[in-house]
Amino acid sequence: MEDHLVVALVYDRLCTFEFGCVTELFALDRPELDVAWYRFAVCAGESGPIRAAGGITVAAPYSLRMLERADTIVIPGWRDADEIPPEPLLKKIRAAYRRGARLCSICSGVFVLAAAGVLDGKTVTTHWRYAERLQRRYPQLRVKPDALYVDEGQIVTSAGSAAGLDMLLHLVRQDHGGAIANRVAQRLVVPPHREGGQAQFVPRPMPQDDGGRLAKLMDWVRANPAQPHTLASLAGHAAMSTRTLQRQFRDATGMAPWAWLVRERVAIARDLLEQQAHLPVARVAELAGFGSEESMRRHFRRIALTSPVAYRRKFSGEPASP
Repeated sequence: MEDHLVVALVYDRLCTFEFGCVTELFALDRPELDVAWYRFAVCAGESGPIRAAGGITVAAPYSLRMLERADTIVIPGWRDADEIPPEPLLKKIRAAYRRGARLCSICSGVFVLAAAGVLDGKTVTTHWRYAERLQRRYPQLRVKPDALYVDEGQIVTSAGSAAGLDMLLHLVRQDHGGAIANRVAQRLVVPPHREGGQAQFVPRPMPQDDGGRLAKLMDWVRANPAQPHTLASLAGHAAMSTRTLQRQFRDATGMAPWAWLVRERVAIARDLLEQQAHLPVARVAELAGFGSEESMRRHFRRIALTSPVAYRRKFSGEPASP
């Protein structure tokens, strides 16, 4: 990734938080990582003063011509989902796509990519508030309203503002491997990757979790993933009926207890594959609570969209153990 240029787009009524996320990930020097870090630049998406959320004004040092040199372009949330972006910007986006630049959007920034016509036939995501509007306006897209981010290779889209951090860390993971991404996340004081989707953040009635029993149950399961959990055993540990447990899980996470458990086990397997490169895959399956290597492979591929061995090869930075 030596000499990889990341360009962030700014425009009037800029989303300051999302722009800050891009800056935090790619603009800071990171000598402690001992890798060739990114070059970073900011370009103005239009002429005139650029006002940003919070009452500040941004002076971008470069014009749209900087997009011609970018290896990765990141678009923070667009100012108005109902406003078509300026044609000069869309023209530069199309040209960057044709030459193979990686295009990434945060939140409503996906509307810029959609207006440029580079998303046709692709699977994308955006903030849950905009998902239906995006699908209705661009029926040629496949919108995943529950995803935190979607990686289509050259195109990567993320959900609401904070999900941009998930996507940006994913880019670091792709470019530099899991160990480096984990260290960047540690410096940011955020998880290296979050499981689940936007459903857990959509407003819904708060669960009646007397005494924090559901939270305590989740923490206990995470600490004991290899136990043979069942719906009945989980309900018993939380001192709830199975019906109450299922209702509270759906209210709190948007998922059934078993679906949540499988995702937690995949998350544990991912951490083991990244951090203990010589641990046999069968042992990873056992420690994560899958019971068999085949079961882990099936669930891992469904959730992580790759196999455990391929994931380890990509993110651990070391040869995979059989």
